Amino acid sequence: MTPLEKELAKMQSSIKKEMKLIYKANMHIFDWDLPENDEQQAARLILNTMQKALDELREETLGNETSGK
Repeated sequence: MTPLEKELAKMQSSIKKEMKLIYKANMHIFDWDLPENDEQQAARLILNTMQKALDELREETLGNETSGK
């Protein structure tokens, strides 16, 4: 295992928690703004948007490189 992989292993839990916090914060906003919020639809929209943002970040950062995906 490389030093980079060891560091990522240490940070992995933190990164996952941060992603969940972003998701939950956005779900709360939907709940506050929309009294009759459809939670499944809101979750789907938020997760799709988060995935699109991750895909765009991957493209900006790695270009056409697809390894590690």
